[in-house]
Amino acid sequence: MTAASLPSPLLLVVSTLGRLPSLATLLDSVVPQLGESDELVIVAQGEFDAVHDLVRSHASRTAGTLTSTTSERGLSRGRNTGVRDRRGSAPDPLVMFPNDTSWFAEGSVDAIRRTASVHDLAAVPVLVEGDPRFVLPHPGTPLDTRNVWSVIEMGLVIRLSLLQTVGGFDETIGTGADSPWQAGEGTDLILRVLNQNPAIANGIVWATDPLAYVGGVGERSGLSRAEQRWKLRAYGRGVGRVYRAHPFPMWQRLGFVAAGLLIGIRRRGEYGLTDGVPAFMGRLEGLLGRTFGRRSDARAVSR
Repeated sequence: MTAASLPSPLLLVVSTLGRLPSLATLLDSVVPQLGESDELVIVAQGEFDAVHDLVRSHASRTAGTLTSTTSERGLSRGRNTGVRDRRGSAPDPLVMFPNDTSWFAEGSVDAIRRTASVHDLAAVPVLVEGDPRFVLPHPGTPLDTRNVWSVIEMGLVIRLSLLQTVGGFDETIGTGADSPWQAGEGTDLILRVLNQNPAIANGIVWATDPLAYVGGVGERSGLSRAEQRWKLRAYGRGVGRVYRAHPFPMWQRLGFVAAGLLIGIRRRGEYGLTDGVPAFMGRLEGLLGRTFGRRSDARAVSR
């Protein structure tokens, strides 16, 4: 095996507000799977002492490097902080950004590593109750402005040097950011990568290994009905902002906004018919670049 074909080390960066039970589940699942060159960085944005104590309690259970750091709120800010504050020595690892509610099945870390090792960009499925949040394109399908939406942050695998070339995540967007644009940070990142490196479109790996996936929870998990509707609007704003900021054709932008009204039909069982209203409003706000109403806190979630 040549040096170029050796499996790449992994750098996993997790931001958390301090949801300790789910964070413990994540650590229990992934820490034993880390290799000597792998690193996991937990970025505490709340419950700082408890998060640091939890990380320390797992440090002896891994062959890799497990550390914690802190940052102000915002997933994008936390991810950038974790990359910047890493302590591992691997020169150019593959980077992933699980949520603090994510988990890794036995053997999944090595499967992800095998899938992406000799590439700079890959996508693996994120499974919720056994089903993928988004179905990935067939292997060999070029990355474009249609299928880029099937890559979500938890399933993104990107080479550190490529991530650094575009400056990391835009900290003004994404969940917890100090702005109304509460989603779309991963898509924005990939589109900037694609703009600077057009050849990456044909180099992305769409994972097919059945073990190469990340487990997750539903986007409505733990939220009240009112919180679910607010999250729909806040996330719609963020994605709408991505449509506004990048050169999507007008028909695709308008189609995205209009489709918000149908979310209760297309995702029956998850959302009610009237949930299309906040989804539509948020998407429209994002596309227009302005918000309506007087609510002072625009964050999608606060816990």
